Amino acid sequence: MTGLDDLPIRDDLRGRSPYGAPQLDVPVRLNTNENSYPVPEPVVEAIGKAVVAELRDLNRYPDRDARALRADLAGYLGHGLTGDGVWAANGSNEIQQQLLQAFGGPGRTVLGFTPAYSMYPLLALGTGTRWVPARRGVDFGLTADEAVAQVREHRPDVIFLCSPNNPTGTALDPAVIAAVLDVAPGMVVVDEAYAEFARPGTVSALAVLPGHPRLVVTRTMSKAFGFAGGRLGYLAADPAVVDAVQLVRLPYHLSALTQAAARAALAHRDTLLGTVSAIMEQRDRIVTELRRRGLRVADSDANFVLYEVGGDQSVAWRALLEQGVLVRDVGLPGWLRVTAGNPAETDAFLDAMQTIQSAGALAPQPRPKGTR
Repeated sequence: MTGLDDLPIRDDLRGRSPYGAPQLDVPVRLNTNENSYPVPEPVVEAIGKAVVAELRDLNRYPDRDARALRADLAGYLGHGLTGDGVWAANGSNEIQQQLLQAFGGPGRTVLGFTPAYSMYPLLALGTGTRWVPARRGVDFGLTADEAVAQVREHRPDVIFLCSPNNPTGTALDPAVIAAVLDVAPGMVVVDEAYAEFARPGTVSALAVLPGHPRLVVTRTMSKAFGFAGGRLGYLAADPAVVDAVQLVRLPYHLSALTQAAARAALAHRDTLLGTVSAIMEQRDRIVTELRRRGLRVADSDANFVLYEVGGDQSVAWRALLEQGVLVRDVGLPGWLRVTAGNPAETDAFLDAMQTIQSAGALAPQPRPKGTR
């Protein structure tokens, strides 16, 4: 049997592992930041009708520009956007890949502030773009001065700003985005995959799109909309950016079924987004309770919480798994990430944490300045 090492694979891919969280059959899965609430039946019916309506014409290619869907997405985002300033693809990962295909590539660099979304360096690798891991502070914060200094040092062609940041969960101060925009030599991509879960008063980068033709804001329907299985991500930017990514998109990349399902979901957005406040309540509950128990927890504007377990995080991860609770080991020494689910899932997670704390598996750590 031929193995991967027997194939003439690119040298820079040898020894690599594909992206992906463990897919395990356990009672409580809180490791992939999915929306724990199933799609409501009225929305299921609406999506079903929309998809069925497309079936007879599957012998034809879909609208390769997804014009109706893009108009619907612009209507959802507001901020004066039209379909010309929106582009959609199979998840925000594909959107970001297309951006690197258009604005990155061999001889160019992309910079992100780590710890950040673990797909960024993989997208860079796949597009032949050099990945530059810039630094965050000890409490995972990022000031405007810190960001500007590193942008000036590396002069990247593309900058990824994740807000709320994955895996830490905290949204960026708008002053950081503004400062980066002022000094960036190339494109600035603000990844707002978790924007709908942000705490009150959090400002979206959509507000500063006008007048910034090199700014791109990426979003997804996977999280707040509970549409992870539908795979729909999108960007908002100057129409010239949309023209640029169309140079590298695959022909008919977004199926007629995906477009129809996404439009039906958007038409019922009030119903689907009705779970957001419930998820935020569980997120805040997790933050409050873990801090009450003496653990360090990062502030979260997302549907997940990053918390410190002390010592080897893989030991705590396995201990939770033995309790039937699957969380995410993001490779950050001493820290784990848990998705905020429904109340029953939160109960199970907190009970499991109490069990392993009582067993002495966790050791509270001293709190550095700026981390609550």
